[in-house]
Amino acid sequence: MKLVYFAWVRERIGVAEEDVTPPAGVATVRELLEWLKTRGEEYAEALKYPEAIRVAINQEHVRHDERIAGAREIGLFPPMTGG
Repeated sequence: MKLVYFAWVRERIGVAEEDVTPPAGVATVRELLEWLKTRGEEYAEALKYPEAIRVAINQEHVRHDERIAGAREIGLFPPMTGG
């Protein structure tokens, strides 16, 4: 699946997007975020507060308990503010 990172999430991880194959036990957005944090310091820093990260699967915003099976693209966003 393709992961796409936006704004400061992208800046902290150091890449705009990447293709990944999560381990078999990773089934939800929450589990994906926890797994990503184990991939290196930059991921751990960017995802230090996973509850603050907004996520879209196939360009549709979802909750962290959403299943990721069949996802072609998952976007990770920092909290958004209005203005």
